[in-house]
Amino acid sequence: MPKAKNLSASFRVEVAFLFLLITGALTCGCGNGNDPAATYERIVRSVRHGDLKTSLSDVDIALSRGLGHTVEWSWRFRVLKAQILVSRSEWRDTLTLLHDELPASLAFSDVAVRKKLMEGIAHRYGQEFPEAARDLNGALALARSSQPQLACEVVKAIGQLEVDEKKYADADASFREAVQLASKANRQDVVASARVDLARLATSEEHYGEAIDRNQIALDLSRSLDMQGLVATVLGNTAWSYSQLGDFEKALASYKDAAAASEQIGQTGYSFYWLTGVANSYIALHDLQSARTLLQDTLGRARTLSDTETITICLNALAEISLKENRLDEAANYELEALKYEEGGLDHFGTIQSKILAGRIETGRTHYPQAERLLQSVLDDPNADTPSRWEAQARLAKLHDVQSLPKKAEQEYRESIKTIEAARTAITQPELRMSFLSGGIEFYDDYVEFLIAHERPKDALKIAELSRAQTLEEGLGSWQKATKFSEEGIQPQQQAKRLGATLLVYWMGLKHSYLWVVTPTTTAYFTLPAASEIDPAVKSYREAVAKSHDVAETEQNAAEKLYETLVAPAQKFIAPNSRVVLLPDGVLYSLNFETLIVPGPKPHFWIEDVTLTTASSLSLLASAANRTPVKQKNLLLVGNALKASDEFEPLPEADDEMKVVEGYFPEPSRTVLKGERATPSGYLGSRPEQYAYLHFVTHGTASRAQPLESAVILSKEPATDSYKLYARDIVTRHLNAELVTISACNGSGARAYSGEGLVGLSWAFVRAGAHNVIAALWEVSSAPSTPQLMDVFYKGLSRGEDTATALRNAKLSFLHSPDSNYVFKKPYYWAPFQLYAGS
Repeated sequence: MPKAKNLSASFRVEVAFLFLLITGALTCGCGNGNDPAATYERIVRSVRHGDLKTSLSDVDIALSRGLGHTVEWSWRFRVLKAQILVSRSEWRDTLTLLHDELPASLAFSDVAVRKKLMEGIAHRYGQEFPEAARDLNGALALARSSQPQLACEVVKAIGQLEVDEKKYADADASFREAVQLASKANRQDVVASARVDLARLATSEEHYGEAIDRNQIALDLSRSLDMQGLVATVLGNTAWSYSQLGDFEKALASYKDAAAASEQIGQTGYSFYWLTGVANSYIALHDLQSARTLLQDTLGRARTLSDTETITICLNALAEISLKENRLDEAANYELEALKYEEGGLDHFGTIQSKILAGRIETGRTHYPQAERLLQSVLDDPNADTPSRWEAQARLAKLHDVQSLPKKAEQEYRESIKTIEAARTAITQPELRMSFLSGGIEFYDDYVEFLIAHERPKDALKIAELSRAQTLEEGLGSWQKATKFSEEGIQPQQQAKRLGATLLVYWMGLKHSYLWVVTPTTTAYFTLPAASEIDPAVKSYREAVAKSHDVAETEQNAAEKLYETLVAPAQKFIAPNSRVVLLPDGVLYSLNFETLIVPGPKPHFWIEDVTLTTASSLSLLASAANRTPVKQKNLLLVGNALKASDEFEPLPEADDEMKVVEGYFPEPSRTVLKGERATPSGYLGSRPEQYAYLHFVTHGTASRAQPLESAVILSKEPATDSYKLYARDIVTRHLNAELVTISACNGSGARAYSGEGLVGLSWAFVRAGAHNVIAALWEVSSAPSTPQLMDVFYKGLSRGEDTATALRNAKLSFLHSPDSNYVFKKPYYWAPFQLYAGS
């Protein structure tokens, strides 16, 4: 996974805050000398805008001219220059500049406190921690005795030092003391900044979910104080946490917001800085062209400001892109230039990333000893963060592989995955866990490729399985895969035998994709095109189906090609009219395979050959095969809600569908919540765990940004305006249901996560314990076909058909209608509903 610097821990962010406070020093320190005051304020504004080069030149001019002709103003400009130098990573020059003793007249002034404060910060930046502690404690003693309004700033700086020293408990106490001192001094600006530091502390401890929560508190406070510079910082820091959690879409949005916020208030340099996060998010999302274009533009603009930190980040990211595009010499040139900048300072995190990049370059050049030394040095570095460690382990594995050392390679791959999984399990919030694997899936992919290359396809299948449905299975209490690499555990062929089905397991990879075909007697695998080739074809075809096109006529070639790519390799293992269980990956979760067209003399949809079910993992299938069937056939029917918002008009077919469904369950065996009774609390209070069948006839929403904010739209609560049954609430109520049907739009979800698949309402009901879930891939809630399809479906269930067979037969009743003009023959009407196997 590509990384810029740890933006939330960036030193420039801390120094930038000091400039928000400087103008306050003017009013309390010196009232005379309008010319020096005006110059001082102009330089501060220039620094806030990120133009350090011009600011440094202007402060040098002011000092050379002796502006103000007073000792006090001379020292004020000197301390201001020190702050600029530190923000440029020139900590040694800062200490040299401040070496002289203050005159006695300033010994107890705010200038004295700030001088000691800057000396402490400079020592800290140089990683001279004892000297930093000495100066900061001196500044604190002076502030407490003579400048108490500055004590909160100094305590905050002490907390920042303690973070660097990994004294996290002490840092937490210091930041909280800073909040208390600032509150007593009515320094809400410092309170807001200390809140940002508390978030940074959580980031340093790799508690990224907690960091996001703390950043939200800081963001709300900063906005209320109109501290737009700090708002931009918090947005960027939040983006960093999302990127560490593998949620690159949210990271991309937050980085863009941070860059725009900085640009809006004239902080051009900081805007460039956040744009590097935008670019690295593009890289993580495999949009290399957008990343390259943005980085080249940002690099050129950063050079005009002599912003070495942003320049270095741009160069490292460009080297990453060049490596991905196999342009080794270009990558080496970028990295060489980046190292020249880094040698001038102590950008420790950047140095770690540069070592990994350099190790990859040396591997490509077959300089294996140099490559191993570089990568091993990252693992030996106690300051290396967890993502850097798992990347270094995976890069070492590839290095050993090209050296024909497969045992050492596999050992490093296993260590890499163990590191990833240990970090993932430390995250407490399920929604943040879901996205986490996106940051490490590349290295699972590398391991799968390694095992395939060494003719171990069954072991490759086990590694693919390790990545699947982890958050889902944890919620069900069945997650036991962790990082076990033993031969025991999941036995796919036994599962295929128990289910009486052929299993099709997909892996969407960067270089190749793979399909494993598992029958009761054999396991075979096939190499498929890379995800980058399959993805656009799937998205284009799915869009055509969801737009009610007659795809049998307009998209036959595309549908046949997808069949040839995704299914045809397994065709000889699949008997006509047999059962198939699909375990998709990536974009394949959004595709209804039933709509693929089987080529031949009589082209036809694949649904006419097989009965399909979709599953998330082999582990879940195993638990489903061992469960006890539900004995009681009772129903909870929820829907036909009252209009709760102009956004959701009443469904014209809801009443008809409700009548159809309840007709298959006698009065004592059904509970119906409709109209004003169909509320979120009505569902949650109905003891849904007692029902074998749950059916929702409502609108539904699918949130791409926050999947657990996906919701079933119901009637308003009597005492509140609440009318949404959120996925996050659904997962809290355990279910024993044989089947949950979500007859609503986008019930399957709008976003697929690495390993988890589509996350939305269907995922939530499976996680709650439903054995099977039927949900829609696109909007069908107002389609007149739905009551008819549900009638045929429930009729099949009442005759003893299993869920998959009943759903298939209902769909075929549309497709095989004798009326040639029957519009519901189109897949748009019957194909949105997918059957998902649960626990």
